Amino acid sequence: MVSARCKMLVRDTLKALGLHFVMVELGEVEIMENITTEQREQLKVNLKEAGLELIEDKRAILLEKIKLTIIDVVHNREEDTRINFSHYLSEKLKYDYTHLANIFSEANSTTIEQYMIAQKVERIKELITYDELNITEIAWKMNYSSVAHLSNQFKKVTGLTPSHFKKIKDIKRQSLEEL
Repeated sequence: MVSARCKMLVRDTLKALGLHFVMVELGEVEIMENITTEQREQLKVNLKEAGLELIEDKRAILLEKIKLTIIDVVHNREEDTRINFSHYLSEKLKYDYTHLANIFSEANSTTIEQYMIAQKVERIKELITYDELNITEIAWKMNYSSVAHLSNQFKKVTGLTPSHFKKIKDIKRQSLEEL
């Protein structure tokens, strides 16, 4: 679950099955009562029809929590995110970072750091497209030490500099009358 709409859909599905919940958060649900096998199967079917999945394997749940934490930090945090991410992740998920990193790398053929960089680059693309912040402001917002650091990482991932990406975006956004 990566959006408010997903959470609402899960809440509605649980209510339809007569299940009471304490909380529905991104990737996690706490149900008040014991769930029957029939209710669990119906929940799986209903979620699948909505394009969601019920994850029951503890390792898969942990992997999903890692991804959701990264997505939350990169895309949703408005407060100062100048934190030691490995420490933050360990504290949040109650596991040693090395353990989390090993599980993540084994399952995804990429590291937590590479996954986070990919998420950051996607967020930077989004911020460039919105055109509300300049590249210096984006670098600060995305926790880069400098514009050069952001630019180098962006180019490594996309093959383009942020300014070139912006020009391409501007070209794509021209109206038909301007062509």
